[in-house]
Amino acid sequence: MYGYEALIFDVDGTLADTERDGHRSAFNAAFAELGLDWAWSEDLYYELLAVTGGKERIRYYVERWQPALPQVGDLDGLIADLHRCKTRHFLEMSGRGGIPLRPGVMRLLRHAHAAGIRLAIATTTTPENVTALLEGSADAQILSWLEVIAAGDIVPAKKPAPDIYNLVLKELALQAPDCIAVEDSANGVRSALGAGLRSLLVTVNDYTRNEDFTGAALVTDGLGDPGRPVSVLQGVLEGSDHIDLAALDAMHRRAWAEGEP
Repeated sequence: MYGYEALIFDVDGTLADTERDGHRSAFNAAFAELGLDWAWSEDLYYELLAVTGGKERIRYYVERWQPALPQVGDLDGLIADLHRCKTRHFLEMSGRGGIPLRPGVMRLLRHAHAAGIRLAIATTTTPENVTALLEGSADAQILSWLEVIAAGDIVPAKKPAPDIYNLVLKELALQAPDCIAVEDSANGVRSALGAGLRSLLVTVNDYTRNEDFTGAALVTDGLGDPGRPVSVLQGVLEGSDHIDLAALDAMHRRAWAEGEP
């Protein structure tokens, strides 16, 4: 029925606006718990988002801003402790349903599952974060719909490297032309394109709105819903005023047709 077999979703910023009020708040709670006087403001966190991966983000902050450090001889150990503590705070927040899914996400997942479209996750966050988010903010049944959850340190190099998407394609036993990737950031776009995923939808958020999405097939301000149209920032939306399976199909066919010699 459709020209694609699978949808591969990023998580943070794509399924839910987890960054500003989720991960940032959890990082700050972890800093306080471990006795550090660090505080990541919204503006600072925007800069830190250029680095993918929580542990990598902490290290970059230490190296770039050189905050006062406790007398520890093992920076790697401190970073690991902070990240574990941050993850616990994030899981507690997610488990309370404190981070809702973005509008249209639940609708699209349900419709895709009902239509036999395969579903997968490609993210730099941890598997525990994915599970907590979906169980706390949506229907836990979604987890049974996901054939692959490729997350965290499962690959050597995180986004913008293509490793995570290459792994998902391998696990699904599909080729890039069989799939659509859904992302929210420039790093995610580079990762998906690096794996050959030319059919790429970007749904921006407040943190990523002004990033460079060159190569994405379609960029919108969200998924929208019936009666709640999306704004198109790049590309062409066909067949609907919001993102549904038919609109994705049109995007997919156009992306691959335009790439042919």
